[in-house]
Amino acid sequence: MFKPPRPAPRSALASLIRAVSSGDGNLLNLLPGAAYEMDIGPLGWSRRSTLIVNRPDLVRDVLIDERGIFPKSDLMVNALDALIGNSIFVSSGDVWRRQRAMVDPSLTMMRINRAFPDMEAGVAECVQTLTRAAETHESFSLDLLMSHLTADIICRTVFSTGVSEKVTHEVFEAFTLFEKSVAQVEIFRLVIEKAFTKTPQKPHVLEACRVIRKAIGELLDTHTGEGGKSYDDIASALMLARDDEGQGFSREELIDQLGVMFLAGHETSASALTWVFYLLSQQPEAVKRIRKEVASLAGDGPISFEHTKKLVFTRNVFRETIRLYPPITFLPRVAMEDTRLGDRRVKRGALVIVAPWVLHRHKAYWRDPDVFDPDRFAADREQDMTVNAYIPFGIGPRICAGAAFASIEAVLIIASLVRAFDFETLDPKAVQPAARLTTRPTQQIFCRVSARA
Repeated sequence: MFKPPRPAPRSALASLIRAVSSGDGNLLNLLPGAAYEMDIGPLGWSRRSTLIVNRPDLVRDVLIDERGIFPKSDLMVNALDALIGNSIFVSSGDVWRRQRAMVDPSLTMMRINRAFPDMEAGVAECVQTLTRAAETHESFSLDLLMSHLTADIICRTVFSTGVSEKVTHEVFEAFTLFEKSVAQVEIFRLVIEKAFTKTPQKPHVLEACRVIRKAIGELLDTHTGEGGKSYDDIASALMLARDDEGQGFSREELIDQLGVMFLAGHETSASALTWVFYLLSQQPEAVKRIRKEVASLAGDGPISFEHTKKLVFTRNVFRETIRLYPPITFLPRVAMEDTRLGDRRVKRGALVIVAPWVLHRHKAYWRDPDVFDPDRFAADREQDMTVNAYIPFGIGPRICAGAAFASIEAVLIIASLVRAFDFETLDPKAVQPAARLTTRPTQQIFCRVSARA
């Protein structure tokens, strides 16, 4: 009955005081204990109405949004504007439909049988890195290791090239600064500002966005100009994409769209895998089960694409990890007109929040919701699952297009690294989660590895 770390639930007022006084932008601290039991209701006090929606049928109504009245919230759009512009992740209506039609053909290149060799290459380099770390007994940042591994894989998939550790480190540091400092996660602003208030970003946040966009632009430039090469990859397909009027994406729009793929394809996966290896470092019995499962299928040989589909317990470890620590903590929407959700009135401008973090720990839908239990996803317990209560990749037309990619990637990484290494978290009691834009540890988790005997 291992209960991994989470903020202790408190009353609404105590949660607000905790969130404001901490000053670290950790939105988990704002969640009152009642949020994990209600169907729909106010999320504490704020100047603009803020509702959290937990009832699965209402979650479906908000996220599928057949009437188009719950677009991505103005807070999220404003927060991400300098980073990914009005890209497919935040756009709405006709703009989103145009972009989706142009982007969809390139996403066929994320089919797993095509992308799997890129995953294998990235994992092989990571194994070499960890082998050196095991020999030297040096500690390392688990967060940074997973960020580099997943960035390397997504770059091979999108741009046909790996990425250097220097670039990964720069992007990791820039995105960490961005998450902690972007104005939209300042608790005080969330509480006091009116709906649709556009908040200026601080200069160092804009500089972090510049660093990330520069890295993506340099990768894009390998495909353009006199020195550009001809590739059969996602970046090339996006460069060739045209809308119904024959218009393509500008260079800045390409960086917007590729930025979504790069960040969604590596930041969210890196967050999830950081939590996976932390949890496994505390759960030796789960490690033994993974090793037994891998050995029964692959022995000491390569772990194939077909093997990853049969590694059921390994996959369930990943599924349980992203239940407890969903990479995207909150899915905020905004009501563009007065409406109703169930029997509750919703005013125009209200923040309507679907929170995978809360939904995945809701007492009405999960037995022992705070316990790490990969077997809750076993086939013989499927009847315990509530439809639309597990949404780590969202639902509806805006469901994550890379969900299958991320799942197979995670299974391959977990199976490969657990088979070869023992992970030791250096200060497990200090590990605590934080939610800003993604669910990350409050501080980097430092580890050592040893080669498995």
